[in-house]
Amino acid sequence: MAEPRRAVPARLPTGTVPGHSLARRPLLQAVARTLVAAAMSLCLAATQAATTERPDDELRHILIQAIDSSDSFADRFDAEVWLTDMSRRLDRKVPDPQERLLILKTAHYEATRAELPPELVLAVIDVESNFDRFAISYAGARGLMQVMPFWLDEIGRPDDDLFDIRTNLRMGCTILRHYLDRERGNRTRALARYNGSVGKTWYPQRVFKALGKRWYRQ
Repeated sequence: MAEPRRAVPARLPTGTVPGHSLARRPLLQAVARTLVAAAMSLCLAATQAATTERPDDELRHILIQAIDSSDSFADRFDAEVWLTDMSRRLDRKVPDPQERLLILKTAHYEATRAELPPELVLAVIDVESNFDRFAISYAGARGLMQVMPFWLDEIGRPDDDLFDIRTNLRMGCTILRHYLDRERGNRTRALARYNGSVGKTWYPQRVFKALGKRWYRQ
């Protein structure tokens, strides 16, 4: 009589220990939840309203002066060369050529007026709003440079529109310039203060990464 056939145990993938993957599943799920929570936290932090710090008397005075300023470009030829170069880099984010050139021209204008590198301002806009002029953060910050509405009340211009490109960039550049002066030229601390994360470096690092990757000047 033939011997009864022995049952052959099911093969496990190479390197698998019975029960090992099941035992680790709760741990992996916990790790995944932690990573998701951390990612969401970073996203919220990234969209945290810029310039959330209430202005002091000095900054309030500077903003009022900036709103009344009407200086023009110092060198129009350089501005045109810059606009042509940057327009090519921005076309995917802002397909409409008229809106794209308006953003770039205003950014160059306001950055130059505030004695800021225009490329740095573009990097800030990139991180803050991804060039969406109608962006609103969860905290209520608005526009390209994510300015909080309370700033308009602070300078006595509550009816101004922060979705207006010029208004938003003028205020954003003026505030960033003030923080740069306050931090004695330290860009890392000034950017962190602009974002409301003084003492941390994750936000300045994001801006510097965008600057080096997309908005550097050739």
